[in-house]
Amino acid sequence: MWLACGAVRLRAAAAGAGWFAARSSRVCRSGERLLEVVEALARPQGSALPLDAPLAHWAALAVPFAPPTRGTVYGTLLNHVDALAALGDKVNAAPYKAPPRAPVLYIKPRNTLAGHRQPVVVPADATELEIGATLGVVIGATACNVGEARALEHVAGYTVVNDLCIPHESVYRPSLRFRCRDGFCPIGPAIVARKMVSDPNYLMIEIGVDGRVVQRVRTDRLVRPVAKLIADVTEFMTLRAGDVLMIGVAAGAPRARAGQRVTIVIENVGTLETPLVAAASR
Repeated sequence: MWLACGAVRLRAAAAGAGWFAARSSRVCRSGERLLEVVEALARPQGSALPLDAPLAHWAALAVPFAPPTRGTVYGTLLNHVDALAALGDKVNAAPYKAPPRAPVLYIKPRNTLAGHRQPVVVPADATELEIGATLGVVIGATACNVGEARALEHVAGYTVVNDLCIPHESVYRPSLRFRCRDGFCPIGPAIVARKMVSDPNYLMIEIGVDGRVVQRVRTDRLVRPVAKLIADVTEFMTLRAGDVLMIGVAAGAPRARAGQRVTIVIENVGTLETPLVAAASR
């Protein structure tokens, strides 16, 4: 993978069983910080980064980050109590005629991944984007048909995810056209080890646009808490190391336009910044 900042370019080449070695092709003032970032990301996919250092240490690194994992990212719809309630009687309408009995999943493919502080282009056919602030559960060991009691043992750690999409009405059948544009899944800045988060079901998520807080939600309003979600998903599919399972987005997701900067803060996990730019400025 490549990381670039000003005159510095760092290249990480695959070596061994998923390990990466980084070297610098040029040196600038920010070279030491960039090397520190690369060393932090140079881990096998799916393993937790050793973030025993305070989160302020990582926030002080004023450079863009690469996405901390290249595994498959799965989104979960209607996993917040208020998101489900916001549908009202629509959940009883055709074609399903009842609330979902299993997790409603969709995939954010590799083209959607973007790192911390990496600009995301607002497509020319969209006036604004919906900000899907959510916790990402990073799988650390293959999980297949795991029980709820031991589900968290398969978790490497947690990260912040901005599940961007073009506003649309489809719920049960998530639209690739609106959810899977390039850069529509900013993730990071890193993976915080599971031991650093005592309870993933009781975290504050704060969304800011241009420095102004526009929404605060907690993860204690989940239809399926983290362990239950993992158990229910792995009942019908396998999650592998490096995969990310998003726990879902609350109702009333705010929106932002090109030229604005989105910030998502999840306590004990980190701060993810995403500048939005217009398609014409690319």
